[in-house]
Amino acid sequence: MAKKSTSYDESKIKTLSSLEHIRLRTGMYIGRLGDGSNFDDGIYILLKEIIDNSIDEYIMGSGNLIKVQLADNVVRVRDFGRGIPLGKVIECVSIINTGAKYNDEVFQFSVGLNGVGTKAVNALSKRFRVVSFRNGAYFEAIFERGELKSQKKGKAPKEKNGTYTEFEADPDIFGDYLFNQEFVEQRMWNYACLNAGLTLEFNKKRFKSEKGLLDLLASEIGEKTLYEIGYYRGEKLEFAFTHTETYGETYFSFVNGQYTSDGGTHQSAFREGLLKGVNEFYKKNYSGVDVREGIAGAIAVKLMNPVFESQTKNKLGNTEVRGWIVNEVKDAVADFLHKDQEAAKKLEDKIRNNERLRKELNSVKKEAREAAKKIALKIPKLKDCKYHLGDKEGDETMIFLTEGASATGAMVSSRDVYHQAIFSLRGKPQNTWGKKKADLYKNEELYNMMMALGIENDVAELRYAKIVIATDADHDGFHIRNLLLTFFLNYFEELVHQGRVFILETPIFRVRNKKETRYCYNLKERDEAMGSLSNHEVTRFKGLGEISPSEFGQFIGEDMRLVNVSIKSLQTIPDTLEFYMGKNTPHRRSFIMENLI
Repeated sequence: MAKKSTSYDESKIKTLSSLEHIRLRTGMYIGRLGDGSNFDDGIYILLKEIIDNSIDEYIMGSGNLIKVQLADNVVRVRDFGRGIPLGKVIECVSIINTGAKYNDEVFQFSVGLNGVGTKAVNALSKRFRVVSFRNGAYFEAIFERGELKSQKKGKAPKEKNGTYTEFEADPDIFGDYLFNQEFVEQRMWNYACLNAGLTLEFNKKRFKSEKGLLDLLASEIGEKTLYEIGYYRGEKLEFAFTHTETYGETYFSFVNGQYTSDGGTHQSAFREGLLKGVNEFYKKNYSGVDVREGIAGAIAVKLMNPVFESQTKNKLGNTEVRGWIVNEVKDAVADFLHKDQEAAKKLEDKIRNNERLRKELNSVKKEAREAAKKIALKIPKLKDCKYHLGDKEGDETMIFLTEGASATGAMVSSRDVYHQAIFSLRGKPQNTWGKKKADLYKNEELYNMMMALGIENDVAELRYAKIVIATDADHDGFHIRNLLLTFFLNYFEELVHQGRVFILETPIFRVRNKKETRYCYNLKERDEAMGSLSNHEVTRFKGLGEISPSEFGQFIGEDMRLVNVSIKSLQTIPDTLEFYMGKNTPHRRSFIMENLI
C-alpha cells in the first residue's frame, strides 16, 4: 500500500527562537538528560557550565576562590573574578552568541561552551538568578525557563567583584532528578587539580591542589605504583604518568579544563610521545603495547581554538597539536628517566615483563583460536545484530550478556535486530579473581564471550557501544553479575572507565486489573500500584525467563532502564574485588551474616 504523502510547503518551515531551540533540542547543547545517576547526566553539565565561567576568570588571573552550594536541587555559585559588565548582564546570560569568549584578548583558553553554556543553563532552569558585582555596584536579573521576570541595580559597597549565579534545573525537562554529592565532589577535585592554586568550596568542604595532575593521578591510583609518578608542567601542556600491576591502559585527559572521556588527538599524541621518550632513553625499539601495558596517565592541554567532535566535548579533534605534544612529551619523559634512575630501572623491568607475558599470551591465543575453529565457524551462543561500533548507527548498538535459554529466548524474539545482540552464558562463568590473563584464553566460554565482544586482541576493537549485563534479580543472578563485573574490572578496566558497561534493570512485579497493567522495579513502585489499582492481582517475576516475549520488548526498548557501572577511584578496585571475590575469609562471612536481608 502506498504511503500517504504529507504536503511540504511554506507553512511547514519553522523558525525557532534560541530559547525554544535549546528547550526543544536539549541534547544538542548538553548531551543527555538522565536523572543524576550518571556522571555525565545533564544536571552536572549545567553545573559545569556555570563553574566553567568562574574557572575562566581564574585562568585570566582574577579570583582564586569559587564557592558552590547545593541544597534541595538549587545550585548557587559565587566567584570573585571581574564580574560581568553591568550593562550586559541580561544579554550575556540569555542571548546566544553574546559574550567575551569570542575575544582572544579577554579569554585565551576558555573552557565554557563558547558563549552558549550560561544561556543553555538559563533556558533549562525553572528559575535562574544572576548578580554581577563590579566596583561597589551590582546588577541582578531573574529568569524563569529562560524568560526575564525582573531586573534591578544598585550599590553594593561591601561586596567584592565577581558573579553570583543561582539556578534550579527545570523538572519539566529533567523529570525526577537528584544530584549525587560524590559526583559533584569529584568534579570539584578535578577542577582543583587542573587549576593548581585555585580553591573550590563545595558545601563548606574545600578542594585545593598544589601539584596539579600529579595529585589527581595519585588520588586515583593510590600507593600501588611501580615507581614514583613522573610529572611535567609546561606553558600549554601538563601530564603525569606511572605504571601499576593492572591490565590495559588508563588515561584521564583534559582540554582547557574539560574532561575528554573519549580522548582524542592530545591523548594519542601523549601515548606516542611517551613511547618515543622511553625508546630514546633506553636506546631500544620496544613496542607500544609493551611500554604502555599497565600505564596510568593524566594529560591536560590548553588550546586557543579547540575543535571537539561533539557539542559536549568528549573527544578532541585538532590534528595540528600532535607534533608539538609528541615532542614535548618525548623530551619530558626522557628527562624524567635521566633524573630518576630507580624509576628508570623499574620501568624497564616492567616493559621486559610485559614483553614476556605478551609472547606467552600470543601462544595461548593461537591455541584458543585453533580450538574455536573446531567448535564452529560462528561464535557459539551469539545472536548478532546488523550494525556494530564504527558503523553509521554503531553508537546505538549494545550486547546483552544473559544466562540460560529461557531468558535468551524472550530477548531474541523481542530485541531490535539492527542494534541489539545477545550472548548467552551456559551458567555461572569462571571466577577470574587472581587469575592470569592467559587463563581467560584457556576457558572456552570466556574466550567466546571475548570474541563476541571483539576484545580478544584489543579493547579498541570493541564491537558494541554498550555492554549490558542482564541477569535474574535473584541470588544466582546477582552472583553471575558479580562474576562478570570481576571479569571486566580485572582485565578490561578501561571499558568500565569509558562508561561502556551497564546493568539492565527488569521489573520484579507486575500489578494489573482488567483495565490496566503496571510493571514495578521495586517494593515502593509495587505498593503504589497496588494502592491505585482496584481488584488487582500481583505477579512476582523470579527470573527473566518468566517474562513473555510480548512483555519483554518494552523493557529493552525506548523505556529501558540501564544502570551505568562506574568506579569512584581505580585504587579501590583490587581491595573491593579481593573482599567479594577472593578467599572466603571470616571477615567476609561476618559481613554477609550482618547484612543478610
